[in-house]
Amino acid sequence: MRFLTLILVALIALLQYPLWVGKGSWLSVWKNDAELVKQKGINEQLQARNASLEAEVNDLKQGYDAIEERARNELGMIRHDEVFFQVLESHVPARAAPPSNIPDQPL
Repeated sequence: MRFLTLILVALIALLQYPLWVGKGSWLSVWKNDAELVKQKGINEQLQARNASLEAEVNDLKQGYDAIEERARNELGMIRHDEVFFQVLESHVPARAAPPSNIPDQPL
């Protein structure tokens, strides 16, 4: 009887081996599932980038507004009949408050 029990336990262990360690095992399924989740995230990012690039291509194909905007912003170009004004911000220090021991009004 004891011999039969050992044979059955060994047979069950041999049947379980491919399930846990072999090709198509639970371990490889878990690993593949983690890779799938990671790849889906990458694919979503790439789809968003592709959508923005497609929208930009459509804008460039349809009209001159997008081309003009790029020429102005990226290349600093202006039209032939335009006058360009550049406004610079001046960083003048604020006036300091007079010390408290000096009176505001002359004597």
